[in-house]
Order: sequence, then C-alpha cells, then structure tokens
Amino acid sequence: MDRMLEGIEGSTKGLKDGLDPDNLAAWYDAIMGDAREMAPPWLHSKMRIRRDPVLTMKFTVDISKRAVGYFMTAADARMGQMPYSTRLYFLKVLEAMESEVDRWLV
Repeated sequence: MDRMLEGIEGSTKGLKDGLDPDNLAAWYDAIMGDAREMAPPWLHSKMRIRRDPVLTMKFTVDISKRAVGYFMTAADARMGQMPYSTRLYFLKVLEAMESEVDRWLV
C-alpha cells in the first residue's frame, strides 16, 4: 500500500512541477532561443515573451506575424523533451496561435 501511495505522490508531483511558472518560463526561453536561431536577424527584435509579475503563470507572447512560424516550429521540436503537463500547456499555446493565424488569413 505504501509503495502504491509513493507512486501516486511521485506522479502528481511530476505533473505539478511541469506547470511550475519558473519551469514554464525556462521552456519559453528555450523555445524563443531556438526560434531566434531559425529566424532572420531582422526578426529577432520582434520576438518577445513577457511574464506577468502578479499572475506568474501568465505569459504574453509578443511576436510578429512573420515570426510566428519560427516560434511554432521551435515549440513543436521541443515537445518530446517536455514533461507531460508542460507539453499539454504548450499544445494549448500552439492551438491558440494557430487559431489566431487562421483569423489573420480570413
């Protein structure tokens, strides 16, 4: 019984850690770094991530329409390295970006 409870505690701790605001910020930094490596230099200044100081799990992706593809490609490439809950978070971010791109195209 103790072994089963330890397993449940370990898996819930992993899910919680995956959504830690500092962990999310680190993933945003990694993704943005990859996106900047792929993007032409003139787009680098048009790609920013801002973290809300009060709501620490809220991030603002301030990115040019021309740079969105680079960000989405970089995020997709990093998905396999992320913990499960972090991956779900970034899948939702990419879904929101896709719907915004679709809205721009209409």
